[in-house]
Amino acid sequence: MPLVVITLLSLFFTLSSAENTLPYEHLSVEDAKTIVMNNNLEIDIAQFDVAVAKLGQKVAKGYQYGTLDATLMGLRSNDAGNVFGFKLQSREANFKDFGFSDFLGGVSQAISASEGDFSAFGSIMQNPGTAVQLLQTQPHDLNYPDERNHFDVTLKYMIPLYTGGKLSRYKEIAANMVHMNQYDKQKVVAQKLYELEKVYYDISLLDAFEKDLNTIKENIEQLHFATVEMQKEGYAKRTDLLEVESKLSNVQRMIFQTQANRELSYQFLSFLLNAKVASIQVLQLDAFNCNLSVDDVLSNNKDIQKAQLGLQIQNKMIDVKRAANLPEIGAFAEYGSSDDRLLNDFAKHDRYTVGFQAKINLFNGGIDAATIEQERIKQLKVKQQITLAKKGIALQYEKIKTEIKNYDFQIESLKKELELTQEIFKNYQERYKEGLASINDVVIKQSLQLKKMLKLLQLQNARTDKVLQVKKLAY
Repeated sequence: MPLVVITLLSLFFTLSSAENTLPYEHLSVEDAKTIVMNNNLEIDIAQFDVAVAKLGQKVAKGYQYGTLDATLMGLRSNDAGNVFGFKLQSREANFKDFGFSDFLGGVSQAISASEGDFSAFGSIMQNPGTAVQLLQTQPHDLNYPDERNHFDVTLKYMIPLYTGGKLSRYKEIAANMVHMNQYDKQKVVAQKLYELEKVYYDISLLDAFEKDLNTIKENIEQLHFATVEMQKEGYAKRTDLLEVESKLSNVQRMIFQTQANRELSYQFLSFLLNAKVASIQVLQLDAFNCNLSVDDVLSNNKDIQKAQLGLQIQNKMIDVKRAANLPEIGAFAEYGSSDDRLLNDFAKHDRYTVGFQAKINLFNGGIDAATIEQERIKQLKVKQQITLAKKGIALQYEKIKTEIKNYDFQIESLKKELELTQEIFKNYQERYKEGLASINDVVIKQSLQLKKMLKLLQLQNARTDKVLQVKKLAY
């Protein structure tokens, strides 16, 4: 029984996994937009940049809280200065450590020589020779101490109290950088949505073109059948049949090429969505337009918004450079304990130090003034770049809109020409069947029809791209 349950569960999870990997069918463009927002790898990568910038904002904010460091140090030395310092730091120094043993030895000799007579002792001590001898005595305990361990535990907290506004500006700049990376992500999203809509319209155009090609193929097949029958009756030559078959082969080649291009478009669509796509809901080609005004484009364009944000950052950088002329004030507190054994009698040997430091630069050869002026010039440069960007994008918008109008006119004109060539082709088909036109005339008219169709496809594709470019400008 357990084996049956395990087998059924395995089958269930296998089927569930298979369902998750099934390709999308009849996928609408709106559903595809939702999928690309959630699944596209490039958008995910851009989101990582936003996350990194947010962490950078936390880093900038953290500087205002200062730093708390813990230090554990272990030493062993017989250096006279070190050992004496160790004992002082652990509050264990005594007079013996100062060399008083040797000093008291000299005093004891003076007492013995005076035989208990205080006046004699005073005379001996006042003797210049005795004083020199005592002062020149080298204390053995001080100069040649026993080696000693030293363990020191220290907590040190340092905090900036005033930095001339530098830390505040850095926090604001870090926040601006988060917005900057969000704009970059939105640009990636705009690019992916542009590519998504473009591939949808490409597939829709290819479907419509293939439908037209199949109609032409049916007409040529009918012509082929008629030519075969006419050849049987002696009204058509073998060369007529070969011309028709050649033209039929040409149309079949174009159909195959169209199908291959559509397959490539589906592969690219699957790449964009990071998921398999089997079929889509084709779009209405004639209804595709863009009604965005130039003001809409300029107010929503991410490049302009990034430049304006860059101007804000540049203004803050001027304040950062000005901070070099203002004082910096910081405070610190230190607490620790030392001993020849780790953490021994911590409270007995503890110590503390508190303090502050104020520093201001008085002269550095004019570097600060030149640096501030550099930032001001950069600020003016960014302002001009924003003005140039607005004018350039407005010009690009007008250029694209003019091109769209031109394509609209050409497409409408070409549709009428194509309608005429289709009627002419049908007319020549009938005339050929009646023996009033040669097969060469029919093939020429059919070739003209194909050329018009290809030209119409190219114009429609170019117009679609221009409309999407307008929408892309507004992202």
